[in-house]
Amino acid sequence: MKPRVSLVLGSGGARGYAHIGVIEELEARGYEIVALSGCSMGALIGGVYAAGRLQGYRDWVCQLDYFDVLRLVDITWSAMGAMRAGKVMTKLESLVGDIRIEDLPMPFTAVATDLTRQREVWFQSGSLLRAIRASIAVPGIITPVQDGGQVLVDGGLLNPLPIIPTVSVPADIVLAVNATAQTPRPVSLEDLLPADQAAEEHAREIEREAEGKSFSGWVKGVRTRVQDMISSFSDEEESTSESTSWSSQTERAWSKLDMMLASFDITQAALAKYKVAGYPPDVLIEVPKSVCGAYEFHRAEALIELGRYLAAQALDRYEGRQDHTVAAGEPVDSHRQPASSADPQRRLPLPLSSPKRNG
Repeated sequence: MKPRVSLVLGSGGARGYAHIGVIEELEARGYEIVALSGCSMGALIGGVYAAGRLQGYRDWVCQLDYFDVLRLVDITWSAMGAMRAGKVMTKLESLVGDIRIEDLPMPFTAVATDLTRQREVWFQSGSLLRAIRASIAVPGIITPVQDGGQVLVDGGLLNPLPIIPTVSVPADIVLAVNATAQTPRPVSLEDLLPADQAAEEHAREIEREAEGKSFSGWVKGVRTRVQDMISSFSDEEESTSESTSWSSQTERAWSKLDMMLASFDITQAALAKYKVAGYPPDVLIEVPKSVCGAYEFHRAEALIELGRYLAAQALDRYEGRQDHTVAAGEPVDSHRQPASSADPQRRLPLPLSSPKRNG
């Protein structure tokens, strides 16, 4: 009988598509997922899976092309963020429906950050879609969820790899997927995929470039939308400096978005390393943050395959260690909790701040 798994799915934007491949590999090997915690894209994928709708979501994202992704970009000139997530959430609602977290067949936690109180918020009950929407609200990019006195944004701001919510659930192993992993040098998606799959993705990228559907083309399209938005805004507000052109203002606005995304990505990568050091999982799957941009959502198929490939390698190593342990006559602890190697009594260190549980 295969072990029961508490699955931790980290943030990472489009790289989070790799979570789908990890889940598929676990299921193909007969593992039972008994608990889920996720942040940002990890909360989205985990919530959709827990609701039993992952296949429908997979089918949808794998057929998205450049133009489909661009149409999902919901630009706003709000001071709270550059984009809304209404179009994506409408699609999720059509897939998942109005379901509550406590009605899911397994314990599920979506992690967000309350900017007002500067602490984590764990969604373990209440509306699943509301929890996902709060968890994916990248600060300054996607508008936050305002709930009473709370201003809820992406949980990756404090905890991009939420291992702690899983440790109280009886399971044989904790498996975590870090989709913001740092590497000594940049690694591309094609570098990590098997040769045949890398060749397929390379061919797809050449086709996208030829059709103007590459990531650079996607960025250009978003920039055009931002420029259009600023132009319409200028009809209502008079410029404070006549010498400053709207095109230069657009360039500055987009540069700010680039800077926020890059800064957030770096911060999450560093925080994820800390979380792994404090709460080492039994199996850690790392997706380098250099494999694609956080918003390359048109590359779902290759990223899912990458997740499955990396999961297969990690599980082969884990199963090999378990076989060796049994052969040596040592019993396998079927309810092990993650702990630091420097803590032989397996005492769990306290979190930096106490999370609030939302319902």
